This record gives sequence, structure tokens and C-alpha cells, in this order.
Amino acid sequence: MSLGRKIRSIALFEQLGPGLVAGAADDDPSGIATYSQTGARFGYGLLWTMLLTYPLMTAIQLISGEIGRVTGCGLARNMGAVIAKPAVTALVALLFIVNTINIGADLAAMGAASQLLAGGGAHWFTAGFAVLSLLLQMFIPYKRYVRILKWLTLVLFAYVAVLLVVKLDWAAAGRGLVWPDPAVFRSKEALTTVVAIFGTTISPYLFFWQAAQEVKEVDHKDGARALKAAPEQAKRELRRIKLDTFVGMAVSNLIALAIMIATAATLHAQGHTEIATAADAAKALEPAAGHFAFLLFALGIVGTGLLSIPVLAGSAAYAVGETRGWTCGLDNKPWEAVGFYAVIGAATLLGIGIDLAKIDPIKALFWSAVINGVIAVPMMVVMMLVVSRRDRMGRFIAGPWLKLFGWAATAVMAIAAGAMLVGMALGVT
Repeated sequence: MSLGRKIRSIALFEQLGPGLVAGAADDDPSGIATYSQTGARFGYGLLWTMLLTYPLMTAIQLISGEIGRVTGCGLARNMGAVIAKPAVTALVALLFIVNTINIGADLAAMGAASQLLAGGGAHWFTAGFAVLSLLLQMFIPYKRYVRILKWLTLVLFAYVAVLLVVKLDWAAAGRGLVWPDPAVFRSKEALTTVVAIFGTTISPYLFFWQAAQEVKEVDHKDGARALKAAPEQAKRELRRIKLDTFVGMAVSNLIALAIMIATAATLHAQGHTEIATAADAAKALEPAAGHFAFLLFALGIVGTGLLSIPVLAGSAAYAVGETRGWTCGLDNKPWEAVGFYAVIGAATLLGIGIDLAKIDPIKALFWSAVINGVIAVPMMVVMMLVVSRRDRMGRFIAGPWLKLFGWAATAVMAIAAGAMLVGMALGVT
């Protein structure tokens, strides 16, 4: 590679930041469990959800990033400018609750995955990972150790390797990708799974996280200012956000699609349609990894867990801190942002409590995704109001295409969640 191409490659990589991390964190243990459950239970039948989620999640994450970069404020503060303060408090409380459940489920899955390799008690591993995650967040700048953890998440590409060595029904996979099975919409279980897929892919914590990281770009980058006050910076920064987000969401969706196809071609094809334990989920990797399947699965769960837990806890802390006017940011020392780190500590420790409640980790991961899919709807509505307000965004209000896809994402999430709740109420089987 020539020197010029190397420089361009480095420059391109340097533009990948909050969006890429959000995409990597999106394939957290909850995502792995949800996509694995989907492939095992429904085969190729729900692959179409991935074709739908990519443009919709990209639009929503673009909106999140642009709100933060244009206004120089996080989502919670911007929400407070367009809806009543009690409503913002309620949304932030919902975010904290669901993130805590998600953290607990992630930690439990990390413990169960480690138990596959080392034996012993899963709860001890869970507690150890919780302490490790807290220490990393408190004493090592997130940008420093995320560079290491992003490499660890590359083990998820083992699911891509599975596709190269197993026999795939390409015709069925093609149909599943572009043509929804009408029977799906008559099944309560399938509707719940669709909500879980949307919830783990288009997750509220990622909205708050990407907006907060763009605010940090303003705070820590020399010469950077909110685009509303410095429109001359807009062309470069908005281009960076678009590139970052399109790449990050593409990585997220490609891995998700690979997990669903791999489990469909292995577990579902063998009649193994229920994933009850971490060991069950790990078996999908056996065709490509053989005896190393458990190792790769454990590394994937632990790596994505350590990457996503700071995002989950941090997004809740940013939301709470912004509404209270606290100093926020994982680049601050604990004594410089006491309230911010107190929220992170509370969310993580309460997550351990969820693990001690002896809830099955795989089920907990799945249902945390379902809850995400439900609470995302009101948050997305308020985000769309913010990005359409000239008093918040100035000349950088969302364009017609971004509005179209943003509202489409909101509508799809609302319809899926509503259909699931109606199906539950009517007792649809």
C-alpha cells in the first residue's frame, strides 16, 4: 500500500468514533442472545427484520449524533426544552430501569459464559465482572480501553465463518430476507421476538450515548464548538457523523444477520429450537470452531459485555446528570463527577441484584430487549420533535429524508410494540 493510501486509511479510521462504538455495543450479550433465539426458533423466517432495521436505526442514530453536535447538549437536556420536566424525568427513570435490567442480564450472561470454560459458580464470575467494569470506568478513560475491547469483539465474526462451512438453504434465506412470512403476524411469540429484535437493535441507551459522545467531541476537541454557534464547522463534522454512523450500524447489522443465519442453519436445522442456556447458544459455533466453540462464544459475550456495560451505565448517568446539571463524562475522575459515577455504580450494583434473583440469563437478555423495544417509542417521538425544532437546531433541523426515516423508525417500533401488547391482551397464541 502506498504512503498516500495509508494516510487516507488512517484518516478514514480516525473519523470512526461514537457511531462505531455504538454499533459494536449494539451487538452486546442481549443482542447475541436475541439473534440466537430468533434463528433457532424461526429459522430464516425473521431475517427481513435486519433489512428493515438498518436504514431505520441509522436514521435514529444520525439524529442522536446531530442533536448532540449541533446543540452542544445531550438528549435529556434537549428533551427538557420541548416537553414538560416531569415527562423528561419519567423518560430518564425508564431509561435507568431498563438499562439496569440490561446490565444485570449482560453480567449474568458473562458469568454463565465464563462458567462454560472454567467451571465454578457463575455468580462469582458475574460479581467479578461487575467490579472489573466499575474499576475500568472509574480509573481508565473509556477511549483508552475501548480500543482494546473493540478488537476483542472481532470474535463475533466467527458467526460469519460458520456460514462458510455449513450447508445453507440459500433459497429459504433469500425469501426470509426479503419476504415476511404472514404467519409471523398471527403469532404472539413471533411478534414478541420482532419487538425484541427491534429493541436490541434500535436501543434507547444508544440514543443517549451517541449524543453524549458528540457533546464530548465539542468539549474536548480544540477549536470545536456546537454547530449551531459555529456553522462553518458543519460540513466537516456532519460528514464525519454520517460516515461514522453508517459504518457502525452496518457492522452491527451484518453481525446480527450472521448470528441469525448461523443459528438457523445449525440449531434450527437440527430441531434445536429452544435456547435455554449459554451452552445451547454456543453450539451454533461448533461447525466452524469445533472444540473451541465455547471459547469463542465466551470471548464474544465477555468482550461485548465489557464494551456495552459502560455504554449502558454511562448513558443512564449522562441522562440523569444532564437533567440535574451535574458534571458528566467517563473522562472525568470519580471525585470530579461524583453524581455521574454514583448513577453508574448504582446501575451496576443493582444489576448484580438481578443476577442474584436467579433469573435465567438467556431469558433475561431476551426480555430486556423486549422492554427496550417498548420504551424506545416515546423517546423517539421526543427526539423527532427536538430535531425538527429550529429553536433547538437552528439552520440544522433535520432534512426531509432524515425526518422521513426517523418517523418511519418511530412508527415501525410503535406498531410492533402495539401489536405485541394487543396480542398478549387477546391471548393470541
